[in-house]
Amino acid sequence: MPQDSGPHGAGPEQREESAFLLACRRRPVPHTPVWFMRQAGRSLPEYREARVGIPMLEACARPDLVVEITMQPVRRYAVDAAIFFSDIVVPLKAIGIDLDIKPGVGPVIADPIRDAAAVDRLRPLEAADVPFVAEAVGALIGELGGTPLIGFAGGPFTLASYLIEGGPSKTHDRTKAMMYGEPELWARLLDRLADIAATYLKIQVEAGARAIQLFDSWVGGVGPEDYRTSVLPHSRKIFAALEPYDVPRIHFGVGTGELLGLMGEAGADVVGVDWRVPLDEAVLRVGPGKALQGNLDPAILFAPWDVIETRARDVLARGRTAEGHVFNLGHGVLPTTDPDMLARLVDFVHEESAAR
Repeated sequence: MPQDSGPHGAGPEQREESAFLLACRRRPVPHTPVWFMRQAGRSLPEYREARVGIPMLEACARPDLVVEITMQPVRRYAVDAAIFFSDIVVPLKAIGIDLDIKPGVGPVIADPIRDAAAVDRLRPLEAADVPFVAEAVGALIGELGGTPLIGFAGGPFTLASYLIEGGPSKTHDRTKAMMYGEPELWARLLDRLADIAATYLKIQVEAGARAIQLFDSWVGGVGPEDYRTSVLPHSRKIFAALEPYDVPRIHFGVGTGELLGLMGEAGADVVGVDWRVPLDEAVLRVGPGKALQGNLDPAILFAPWDVIETRARDVLARGRTAEGHVFNLGHGVLPTTDPDMLARLVDFVHEESAAR
């Protein structure tokens, strides 16, 4: 099991050269590192061209496309990390869940999981189920050089919500009904999903990913006490499974302002913050011993540059109150974002933070 080096020779000396990894470890950095959630995606014309006629899940299973799409923003922007191109439902598809990603809708599950028999059919993920992941990660390590690759997986609440609701939901009615009304079944479901997510992350790290992010995108719909009782143990299980690998672990969700401290308790080294909570306030909520990631509102990128610059400078100033800060948006890059604005923002963050 890798500790300070992976199969591709990324030893401690090389790792310390990365501003991103240094910030995650709360160590001094030459500049504030920056990457963007969904930096590889629909905002890039080259992405749209690469995806013509290719469904999302097929694209995620083709190593050549995964490598190309992951590298596209790295070629365009001076980002400090790459994010592996995939989708949080890929491991669910790999274990036999009948699902598809429908354009404009998102993941749609043919037979939602709503009873014990359905939960029992969820089998563990094995590396042989997703051979394309290790192949793509290995190829990316060779392409990226010193730029770290971030692996990722979906968090247990979010995966459960898709499986129970049958698709995206704004209210998570059925999901919460199981969580509140059938707590033992809920715990069994999330325990299995935690194992699947942990295995998926291990596959990426063992192939060479140098950090991981757990996206529990919809967990902000849960209150703190319910999170502590019904979600936290399963997120903690995932982070604990990755601890022996000694890679930074990032935890992110949307609308999680009231959960930030608990998300840190789950075992993350870095807590992602959406745009709703200023970073200096997030520092107080998360507590000591953690780095923060975030948190410019993605919609700011549609404003004039002087507005973007002012807001980005404010994020950097508040981020300096944290023990470590990775600059990012408060959620993913929106599809109609101008790539030139992202390029300009990366350069600004580097220049502004290096000058201090």
